[in-house]
Amino acid sequence: MHTALVDPCINFFLIVCFFAACYEWLMMSKKKKYHLFGYIFLFFSFYSAYALRNNFGDESLIIFMLIIIICISTDIGGYVFGNVFKGPKLIKISPKKTYSGMVGSFLMPVISIYVLIMNSKLLYNEYAEFTIELLFIILSISTISQIGDLLISYFKRLSKIKDTGKIIPGHGGLLDRIDGMLLVFPSVYIILKII
Repeated sequence: MHTALVDPCINFFLIVCFFAACYEWLMMSKKKKYHLFGYIFLFFSFYSAYALRNNFGDESLIIFMLIIIICISTDIGGYVFGNVFKGPKLIKISPKKTYSGMVGSFLMPVISIYVLIMNSKLLYNEYAEFTIELLFIILSISTISQIGDLLISYFKRLSKIKDTGKIIPGHGGLLDRIDGMLLVFPSVYIILKII
């Protein structure tokens, strides 16, 4: 019933985010050798997000939202666990990343999806199951999301900047927030196309 209303909103949101991400990439990578690569990657990433939301029938919204929830939970888990438990640093590319944060990045999306599954009756009027296959999907998406995070951190380091922008006060730019999703969307899209 709400599909016709939701699709244009999400698609418009994706377009706005695409141009904002391209602008941030322009600011951080101009005159660098990898400048053009970034635009190609961003285009394919946002196209994948669009395709996943619109081209997979009744499952499109579920796939799209599952990715967003897992990626956001991955970021939150890493941030919270990293700040609370601290501990050894994970990698030089991103100095704030810790092993405890990595554990949180895996644990939080599992908990988030489990809670949603346990309350699926409220959302879909039927119960869903938390299966081993779903656990594998969650951990796989979380892993790719963390790699995407490190990838953007690597380019920020090459560009000698701390944040990709200032669009979100206190949290940096848009690319800082969606870095994990940028790699997850095309990865999931390619896998589903192959399957």
